[in-house]
Amino acid sequence: MTAAFVHGEYSLRPLDVEADIGLLHRWVTHPKAVYWMMQDADVADVAAEYRRIAAHPHHEAYLGLYRGEPAFLAERYDPRHVELVGLYEPEDGDIGMHFLTAPAGTPVHGFTRAVITTVMAWLFADPAVRRVVVEPDIHNTAVHALNAAVGFTAVGPIAKPEKTALLSVCTRAQFLAATGVPT
Repeated sequence: MTAAFVHGEYSLRPLDVEADIGLLHRWVTHPKAVYWMMQDADVADVAAEYRRIAAHPHHEAYLGLYRGEPAFLAERYDPRHVELVGLYEPEDGDIGMHFLTAPAGTPVHGFTRAVITTVMAWLFADPAVRRVVVEPDIHNTAVHALNAAVGFTAVGPIAKPEKTALLSVCTRAQFLAATGVPT
């Protein structure tokens, strides 16, 4: 999925590594992005990682906008080829997802939930997607609560090289039941 996506006041466009790198570096190295595991990365490190993603045939990064302004990052990946290879039994129609909201000077109540809802609507806009799969750090209780709020159910912990993750899945029906957002 390479075109832009619009959901109310939120939209996504493909990440432009060269144009977006300064912003992206600030976001992924911010203290609130500790689970992104790039705290000590310099601009060149972040650029290299996102150039690698851009070149990968099974991984994509998107910049999310709120009212036209950069506000979040979203990634989609094929778990048969990226992140979860050999760690779970993928099903036809599975897509993996990561998201990160930008650090805000003044937090807006409900913003992160609106972002994850937008990201999920974007993923389910692809008719081939039947289930979204995530693997956040087992200690990231805030994202586990957000995931549950949009319909994810925990499958269980999995050992990844860089962390112990909580594998969770969400079907279209679960997303609709949790959010009321049609896909």
